[in-house]
Amino acid sequence: MDASLIGMIGFPIALVLIALRVPIGFAMAGLAISCTFLYFGFKSGDEFTFARALYPTLALISSNVFEFLHSYPLSMVPLFIALGHIAYHSEITTEIYYAVRVWLSRLPGGLAMASVIGCGGFSAITGSSLACASAMGRICIPEMLRFGYGKTLATSTIAVGGTLGSLIPPSVLFIMYGLFTETSVSKLFLAGVVPGILSLLGFMLVIYIWCWFKPEEGPVSEETYSLRDRLRATAKAWPALMLFLTIIGGIYSGIFTATEAAAVCMVFAIIYGVVSSKLTWQKFIVAMKDTAIQSASIFFIAVSAKMFVAFVSLTGLTREVLSLIEYFQMADWGILLLIVALYLVMGMFLDPLGIMLLTLPFVVPLVEGMGLDLIWFGVVVIKLLEIGLITPPVGLNVFVISGVVGKLLPVHSIFRGVVNFLVVDLLVFGLIVIFPILSLFLPNSKW
Repeated sequence: MDASLIGMIGFPIALVLIALRVPIGFAMAGLAISCTFLYFGFKSGDEFTFARALYPTLALISSNVFEFLHSYPLSMVPLFIALGHIAYHSEITTEIYYAVRVWLSRLPGGLAMASVIGCGGFSAITGSSLACASAMGRICIPEMLRFGYGKTLATSTIAVGGTLGSLIPPSVLFIMYGLFTETSVSKLFLAGVVPGILSLLGFMLVIYIWCWFKPEEGPVSEETYSLRDRLRATAKAWPALMLFLTIIGGIYSGIFTATEAAAVCMVFAIIYGVVSSKLTWQKFIVAMKDTAIQSASIFFIAVSAKMFVAFVSLTGLTREVLSLIEYFQMADWGILLLIVALYLVMGMFLDPLGIMLLTLPFVVPLVEGMGLDLIWFGVVVIKLLEIGLITPPVGLNVFVISGVVGKLLPVHSIFRGVVNFLVVDLLVFGLIVIFPILSLFLPNSKW
């Protein structure tokens, strides 16, 4: 049986399985194993031979899984995940929110702005958008509602603020992108800093304009804080600032690799939690359990994607896609537009990590063929996935927030508020595409 034919039949089947809500890891692994088995079974062109198919398939699976799981850079994934959980239980992440809140209390929508900055700070430590939306939603939404904020503004603010975890380093998506494209994770982290800050400032601008035209949605707080109160609150946030500067400053200056930065920050977070008596033994066990579950989930999807990449390479499916693009003689801008549309559409329905790993075997060769920088393209992809987290009908962050607030507000009302922020997201995305220097300045100027 022709290898490319197997690929052309198998890939649509995988998409159908995913559309039927089969977990993307199972869909990719199942497709890769079954199609590889068929390829070797029919390889000589005669009748199917089970024995001839079994051993090469098992060898291909085991070699890819072993090679991937024994990759040193992969160790930063559980380290950063553990850092996020320990920082949360040590109250390092929540102190950012409380520190910013006292400074912005007198601004229209100040509490919502503080929530976005808190989400940005949380994301800068945890690297997980969904974890950020879930944790900060439980803290910030009740607080905003207590001060009379509109339900739509309160919920949509956390939904979009949670997406900053995809772009602001350390990001699990950046780590997996770097591993699968063989690009520097450290450079990807640095490349996400400026676009992440632009997104955060854009969200704050939307909140300010929203509350300017609808003051009842974000009333000015009647609480007053002295300079001493503000400085005291700011001082309490020093561990979060220390962690962020260690990650970014350490990588930028060349003192740490991304993996070393993860390990150093995790040790610091544990020591701080123990010394401050905020991290108890029970909380530490919970943090480690959550880390194990989240890491195992990511590793399973990644291993499945690794097998899928091997299957794509074996069948020459990427070569067929490139030939098809060449046949239609598409311009570079047309190819890029097609890639953007692909990510935006898939982002409406699927998990960001799954989308990225499913599509990279096809889009990366196209990008390399156009001579584009893979570090810049990584930021483009992550920004598109970030937009997908809040895009209807299945914006995952929106549904996380819906789960937090329960029956307080229907999902469609949260989506209605999120649309205001999507305008800024698309604007920032346009700036990243038009001015690649926004992403490449920091990684290219590394000491």
